[in-house]
Amino acid sequence: MKHEVVDAVTTLLRDKGIDKETFQEIIESVFFSMIKRKYGESDNFSVTFNPEKGDIEIQCIKMVVANDADVDPATEVSLSVAKTYDPYAEIGEETVVMIDYEDEFGRRIIVSAKQHLVQRIREIEKENLYQEFSQRIGEIVIGDIHQINRHEIRLNIDKTEVIMPRTEQVYNERYRRGDSIKAIVLEARRTNRDPEIIVSRKSINFVRRLFELEVPEIFDGIVEIKSIAREAGDRTKIAVISNDKRVDPVGACVGMKGVRIQAIVKEMNREKIDIVHWSREPDLFIRRSLAPVIPLELVYIDNGTKVLAIIPDDSMPQLIGRKGQNIRLASQLTSFEIEPIRVSDYYQEELDLADVEGLSEGLVGVLKKNGFSSAEDVLNAERSSLMLLPNFNDEVIDYINRVLSGYFEESE
Repeated sequence: MKHEVVDAVTTLLRDKGIDKETFQEIIESVFFSMIKRKYGESDNFSVTFNPEKGDIEIQCIKMVVANDADVDPATEVSLSVAKTYDPYAEIGEETVVMIDYEDEFGRRIIVSAKQHLVQRIREIEKENLYQEFSQRIGEIVIGDIHQINRHEIRLNIDKTEVIMPRTEQVYNERYRRGDSIKAIVLEARRTNRDPEIIVSRKSINFVRRLFELEVPEIFDGIVEIKSIAREAGDRTKIAVISNDKRVDPVGACVGMKGVRIQAIVKEMNREKIDIVHWSREPDLFIRRSLAPVIPLELVYIDNGTKVLAIIPDDSMPQLIGRKGQNIRLASQLTSFEIEPIRVSDYYQEELDLADVEGLSEGLVGVLKKNGFSSAEDVLNAERSSLMLLPNFNDEVIDYINRVLSGYFEESE
């Protein structure tokens, strides 16, 4: 027995990949709801659906009653009708009656069931889509761009539409309709409509997955990625370490004649990539992360969370990098706040008060006697402290400050 309710969803069953057991459960539940709507109960009914043939069979166990009796259509059947199903049927016995739902239920109920069934199939399809991409988060996929607007790009991946928001795009990449691009599955969201699948080319995990796919040693766990810092479109620093002393982690990532790193750089639209050999020794790791400049000295301050990198005077532009990228990425990679400082600035000699023209021997003597040995000591002192010195007042203090400030201005 075939019907439009089944026909309406046969294509969905085939095209949407819904398993037959789930489909059978749904269609049987829909017909039970039709039975309840018609008769008010369904305990004595059975529904069997054959997904291979698209047949639905509805059976009902009813009590056989006399032909002239008032028949309850939900639970009773007249003897004459019962004998069309079972020639041996007798009054007072139960018999199985086949229900022709096309004649039994009416057009309105059937149309309602059809709509409900299609809706349930689509709900399952949406849930399956959400579950599929929830399990694919962190996976690189390839999609064809089919729509570009101001806030997002929409791609088709295996007949599924996914979204790459503007915030997950690389600012200097140019996308064109019809292009095939790689991206990482970032998130799967449930919505009132279809699930939203968010992909990204900006995420640092996109870089991580590219290295895992391109470098077998990383995929196999021989080489481990410890940290990644990225300013998408411009520069990336990646710290790696080898779990096998025989394997050079940086060399493994670069590959023979640079073939591995070149493939990754090409996929990232020529973005510059620095591969750093990670070390558990902070000094060594920080020095490596600041390449191409090697600091002369590292000084830890602020309870070890900040590092002063003492560098040659002429190395500041190289250390900072274009728009400050090198120093920022090194800080992110190492989790230390790194502040570069020229060696001449760090080791600048303090100015002795006796060497400052304009200060009398008497003023210098009083200042030194009270612990102010250099010009910097005086300029950094609180006015209230200077007011405690013998014969010092606002006029004297202002004069000293003018002389010292003028001296440093001339030096600059």
